[in-house]
Amino acid sequence: MPIQTIYVAISTIVFVAMVSLLRSRKLREKYAMLWLLVSVAIVTLALVPQLLSWLAGALGFQVPSNLLFTLAILLLLGVTLHLSLEISRLEDETRVLAENVAILNMLVHDQRPAGTTPAPGPDAHPDE
Repeated sequence: MPIQTIYVAISTIVFVAMVSLLRSRKLREKYAMLWLLVSVAIVTLALVPQLLSWLAGALGFQVPSNLLFTLAILLLLGVTLHLSLEISRLEDETRVLAENVAILNMLVHDQRPAGTTPAPGPDAHPDE
């Protein structure tokens, strides 16, 4: 079996998996778009291998595989940066939500009539 067929099969599997995850709403569009573009690029390079050689020559790479490795490293760096930004945003959002819950708990505690016992919280043990 030619190697081109294997590359086309792999990229087709990636493409079908991304569409399936999108349809089941397990993956958001902004993340799937990157992987769909990667699968299209793999199919393109598998069907037209001269394109990689031409690009490598045009960009000054002596060996086309060096261009491919460079592009893969840049893709991974981009994904890492994007995920780091998402984690930072989610940490900020979590902190704000925790502060809001603390404020709401304080307001509920202040509104309770004197002499009543507080409702057990999630950390309360039934034996106590």
